[in-house]
Formats: sequence, structure tokens, C-alpha cells
Amino acid sequence: MSTPADPRSDDVLTRPAPAASTTRSYGPDPAQVYDVLPPAAGATPRGVTVLVVHGGFWRAEYDRAHALPEAHAFAAAGYTVALGEYRRTGMPGGGVPGTLDDVRALTEAVSHDASLPHRIVLVGHSAGGHLVAWVAGQPWVEGLGVVGAVSLAGVVDLGAADRLHLGSDATRAFVGTGPGTAAWRSADPMGALPPRVPVRLLSGTEDDVVPTVVGDAYLDAARRAGGDVERTVVPGAGHFSFIDPDQPAFSTVLSTVAALTR
Repeated sequence: MSTPADPRSDDVLTRPAPAASTTRSYGPDPAQVYDVLPPAAGATPRGVTVLVVHGGFWRAEYDRAHALPEAHAFAAAGYTVALGEYRRTGMPGGGVPGTLDDVRALTEAVSHDASLPHRIVLVGHSAGGHLVAWVAGQPWVEGLGVVGAVSLAGVVDLGAADRLHLGSDATRAFVGTGPGTAAWRSADPMGALPPRVPVRLLSGTEDDVVPTVVGDAYLDAARRAGGDVERTVVPGAGHFSFIDPDQPAFSTVLSTVAALTR
């Protein structure tokens, strides 16, 4: 009899997974790259690119390697995957505005990569969930083939994250200032409403890293602004459940992405 998955487990962060065979650059910095994973052998290609943006509170010590199990699971489901990297807090050029500039350049590069399906779903976890929600609110996203953004336990409201001191005040370290500054406003998805593409928020009842309450104000404000935003709260899911293919919550991730591309 199998043991039920622990929603608080973070073992996916260090779980071995095959490296991608193809890596492409979108800028001169070693961190300005994305890996490409084609649909797995035997999977029916869906004609959709999933652009995975990893989390880690925007910090240098968390890179895209921990998102490889998630990326391979999308490939097994028939998606072409672009697993993005970007400059992070503690790295030259990381933080605001460098990280935001990278994510824009990454999205544009994937959109213009002729070898990838042009229909793109952005999927970001935690800090990556912040970044994909931020992209969704930018005017330049229109025309890039992005059909939606899925924010998994995302930091979609920088003010809420700051008040809760999430990640030992990771938000202030990322922005470099506190609320009310131009830099803060430029980085906050709350200041880029309504989103230009549909946004889907997934949260877990057992998430003590980015609690569900962090998305409350974003969900309300985005809907009042006329945005196509929905939230699913998954009972029993923890913070890392959404990037762990071995956890039941990952099936909700797959179904959410599929619904955006029907």
C-alpha cells in the first residue's frame, strides 16, 4: 500500500531529473537561457508551448534545475516545454528591473522561436507565479501568442507578501525598495490590471510559504477591472505540491493548462 504524498514535502527541489538536451540563449548573460523539451516519445503532441518560470523567492540560490521534474511531466503530457532561467537577487543585474527585463526578453524569445508552437501558456511557481502574473498584465504581451498564465502559489500581490514578511522579506530584497516607490509599482501585478490574457491562480490549503490570502486582493481587483481571472484552492495541497508530478495537486495543474488551450 502506497504512502499518501506529504503536502509539505519539498523533496522535489532536489529530485534528480534528466537535463534538457537543448539550451538556447535569449541574452548575453549565462542566466539568460531557456531549455527546450519536446513532447515525450509516445505522447500526442498538443501544439502548445508551456513556458515554465521557476520560483525560489527570486533568489540566486534557486535555479531552474528544481523545475525539471515539472518540465518533464508537461512533456509527458504532450506539451513542448521551454524552461526559462533569469537573473535573480544576489546576481549581477538581478532584482528590479533586471529580472523583469529578463522575463520580458524570455517571453519574446520563446514567442519568436520558430521551432516552438506559437500558442504559449505561461506557468510559474511562487516567485515565478509572480512573474507570469506580471507578464500577463503588460501591454507588450499582446501579439506574442500567449493564451494564458497559470500562477502556482504565486506572489501576485507584493504588498501582501511584504506585510506577511514572506521569505524573510524576500520581496524588499527583490525590488530593492519598499511599497510606494516607482520600482515597487513597476514590479507589482496589482499595478498592471486588468491582465491582458486569462490568469488562473492555483493555491493550496496547506501552503505555509505563500498562503492563499496573498491572492485575495489580486483576484478581487483583477475581476473588478474586468480581467479573466479564476482561482482554484486545492484541499490538502502544500506549496510544492503544484510542481511535484508525484503529488495529486499536479493533476489540477495539467487540467488548468489544458482548459486554457481548448
